[in-house]
Amino acid sequence: MRLIETIGKWLDARLQIGETIRETAEHSVPRDTASWFYVFGSAALVVFMLQIATGIMLALIYVPSAGQAWNSLQILNHSITLGWFIRGLHGWGSDFMVAIVLIHMVQVFLFGAYKYPRELTWMVGVLLLLVTLGMAFTGQVLRFDQDAYWGLGIGVSIASHVPLMGSWIVSLMLGGPIIAGATLTRFFALHVFVIPGLLIGFVAVHLLMVIKLGINEWPMPGRIVRKATYVKEYHELTKKDGIPFVPAAVWKDMFFSGAILLAVAACAIYFGPFGPSGQPDPTIIQTAPRPDFFFLWLYAVLSFLPPSMETPAMLIGPVVVIGGLLLLPFIFGEGEKSWKRRPIAVLTILLVAVALGTLTHLATYTPWSPVMDAWSSLPIPAEYLHNRSALERQGALVFQVKQCHNCHSLDHEGGKRGPALDAVALQLTDDQLIRQVIQGGGNMPAYGKNLSPAETTALVSFLKTLHPEGRPPARDAALAHAAGSVAPATHP
Repeated sequence: MRLIETIGKWLDARLQIGETIRETAEHSVPRDTASWFYVFGSAALVVFMLQIATGIMLALIYVPSAGQAWNSLQILNHSITLGWFIRGLHGWGSDFMVAIVLIHMVQVFLFGAYKYPRELTWMVGVLLLLVTLGMAFTGQVLRFDQDAYWGLGIGVSIASHVPLMGSWIVSLMLGGPIIAGATLTRFFALHVFVIPGLLIGFVAVHLLMVIKLGINEWPMPGRIVRKATYVKEYHELTKKDGIPFVPAAVWKDMFFSGAILLAVAACAIYFGPFGPSGQPDPTIIQTAPRPDFFFLWLYAVLSFLPPSMETPAMLIGPVVVIGGLLLLPFIFGEGEKSWKRRPIAVLTILLVAVALGTLTHLATYTPWSPVMDAWSSLPIPAEYLHNRSALERQGALVFQVKQCHNCHSLDHEGGKRGPALDAVALQLTDDQLIRQVIQGGGNMPAYGKNLSPAETTALVSFLKTLHPEGRPPARDAALAHAAGSVAPATHP
């Protein structure tokens, strides 16, 4: 103890932070806030620290490359001592962290803690929730299995529809036109450096405002928030009925955080780590990709929405929801805090919980594409093979073997996830067909790494025959103009 005291005095003499730490630890809080309802913020911080520690250990083994990521996770699961347990802690820690942050925000909403003068505290909390969800999503991508591949494909498809900036966002996310090694490098940088850095910054600002503005008092019915008098009333409350945060109020935070850590460890031991499932392969359509738990509701929404509604729902919906959350403290900054006198607030939480719970349940058995038939049961109609060259017939075989029929229909037979291809040659030129097959786009994955040049050539040759009789296929305007200008010169 003497050694620790000596070291502490030596550091304080040079850093001059001892008094600041002491004042922070002993700052006065209302006695009623030493409650089990106020422990979620501290628990989220503790789980975040667990994520940092386990993430550093995993980064020592994980290889962020398209060819090695899946194998490195297998090594962690089966060859490294307790590697599976560290992965389990990190994976379940992510789920617990998202859950705790969500519960904390619900508690803050119901307790009216977003009202004056804590508007900015609430706004930073909203940003913390978004960044936490971003951390969970990027972590799933780093598994780079079938679920990660298709989940990223859906995410990129949504991003590609952003007006003006869609293609730029896709290129920024993927590091190129297709999901490849550069994609993993970018998501590794986001997951390990960018997002944790943002989290640390937001957490620091959030804690600073909590300390400076004080912890929200217990929302007593009839205790009205008025901007003219609230700050004075709060200081009078803490002087009259306040207790120091350390040690009087901190013990419940420590107990609850310890219980959460034990629960994370128990889940890691009993359930094990998440995946990885099969290696990513866009040619394997007979798959049931599922995002992690907290994104299942979004998966269900995408499955049930008609294709024409996906873009508006995914682009407008989040903007409205996030904008509403950020504006909430400015619209309802005064008035009652108690949930007992705010029935609309309670009803809103119940409706959101029921909706998310229902969608999450539906997503556990909803097919990723509502109409998805096995390719072997849907032969290419005979009229599409009549009078075709050997190369075009070879392309039809590629179309069949690579399971293109699962997503695209011919003569009204086949999958409905992608557009019908009966007249695709009228819509896309040769170059556009090649680019679409190799790079993908929309809901279509990139097949550049799964087709040989010969297979691509044959497939595009077959696709060029898909146009109504009597109507010529699409041609590049520049090439058509050049051919037209040269043609007269060939005549004597």
